[in-house]
Amino acid sequence: MRVRRVRRNMFEDQRARRFRARRQLALVLSALLVLGWYLLAGPSQPEVLHELEPVDTEVAEEAVAEACPPAVVPASLAPAAAPEPCERVEEDSISPGDTASSLLGEYFSPLDLHNLLATVRPVYPLSRLKAGQPYLIKTLDNVLVRFEYEIDDSERLVVERSGVEYAARREAIQYELKPAAVAGRITSSLWGAVTGIGENPALAVRLSEIFAWDIDFIRDIRPGDTFKVVVDKRFREGQFVGYGEIRAAEFENQGDTYEAFLFRNKDGDANYYDSKGRNLRKAFLKAPLKFTRISSGFTSRRLHPVLGIYRAHPAIDYAAPSGTPVHVVGDGTVAAKGWDNGGGNYVKVRHSNGYETTYMHLKGFARGLRKGQRVRQGQLVGYVGKTGLATGPHLDYRIKLNGSYVNPRSIKVLPGDPIPAKLLAGFQEHIKPLKAELAHTGDLLAQAGDEQGITQALRN
Repeated sequence: MRVRRVRRNMFEDQRARRFRARRQLALVLSALLVLGWYLLAGPSQPEVLHELEPVDTEVAEEAVAEACPPAVVPASLAPAAAPEPCERVEEDSISPGDTASSLLGEYFSPLDLHNLLATVRPVYPLSRLKAGQPYLIKTLDNVLVRFEYEIDDSERLVVERSGVEYAARREAIQYELKPAAVAGRITSSLWGAVTGIGENPALAVRLSEIFAWDIDFIRDIRPGDTFKVVVDKRFREGQFVGYGEIRAAEFENQGDTYEAFLFRNKDGDANYYDSKGRNLRKAFLKAPLKFTRISSGFTSRRLHPVLGIYRAHPAIDYAAPSGTPVHVVGDGTVAAKGWDNGGGNYVKVRHSNGYETTYMHLKGFARGLRKGQRVRQGQLVGYVGKTGLATGPHLDYRIKLNGSYVNPRSIKVLPGDPIPAKLLAGFQEHIKPLKAELAHTGDLLAQAGDEQGITQALRN
């Protein structure tokens, strides 16, 4: 019985296949008949063309203009004169994931690209391309003749073809400098006061760096404090792109007035001095962070937030977002870098005159930082974190003098070298117009009444 059922199914399958073959043949014949009728009786060629979408000639012309002509032209179509070289310039910004290969690979073989990168590496390695930085690619008949990459806001890398070789160099970015006077009145923070009058927050950072040895911009700022600045604004192709040098500045904080005048010595080294020629730079900065708040002060008895017991806290805690840069407060040598069970990731720096500073609970360290390394005041050493015994991201900052902890806010440190006596007369002459401009700007701020601040262009 099982065998018969199998045979019957086989016979039924054969009949089905023959039926499908006949149906497919009929469909093919029908299609041929319809096609023949269409060719004999269908619409004429002009009507078919009339139904096509119109061509956007402007777009087509742009596409033709951007495209390079083919490398080989048939002799019958070749013009009498040699074709013009095809030059293309591409300007854009580095996107996340861009590499030298993705930008330049289409113009080189893998070996030639490798050789190019080796040529450029001593000047600036193209492995360090940063997202957001502008670049330019210029080609001639699809051969790279120039590549530019802006390393930062002051320098660009230029790779240029000369003959069959490429050469790389750094060159300064040229800006148009326009001096301006800016003044403002603080209601809550320096940052808010600067942005409130339409200026870039970078100006607030620059001001805080100039007066960092005398003013703690975390604790010392009060509503009603004022600032005045004479600064070079930088323009590129008519667009404001940032600030150049701050020539002079004045900051009034809690009734005390602080001055800063930029002055260069005969070697070209620049520093800020007050009107009497005293150096603003001191051995230690007021704080290792910018624009944060103190969450816990220096005390001999504090309830530990994790251990729940009272113990000494010979440090100042700065609450700040995780990843905030931490800068060393003075010149010195890295004495230790590592892990402490309570302090987490930490860096210890040994300074002159018996001082030692420690930075704890770091999220991570500055790239390349190592024990025994010399560091300069303001240099990045790590980032705020919450490693070790910490309830949230903050920096534990400690200072020792001759082995004993001291309150960072109570240290009196010596200033840097003043202007030499033989240069003092020239310095006084140099700052006269700057002092006059600051005074005039202060008068305008006083007349502005309730306005938060003013900005005005100056003559060169």
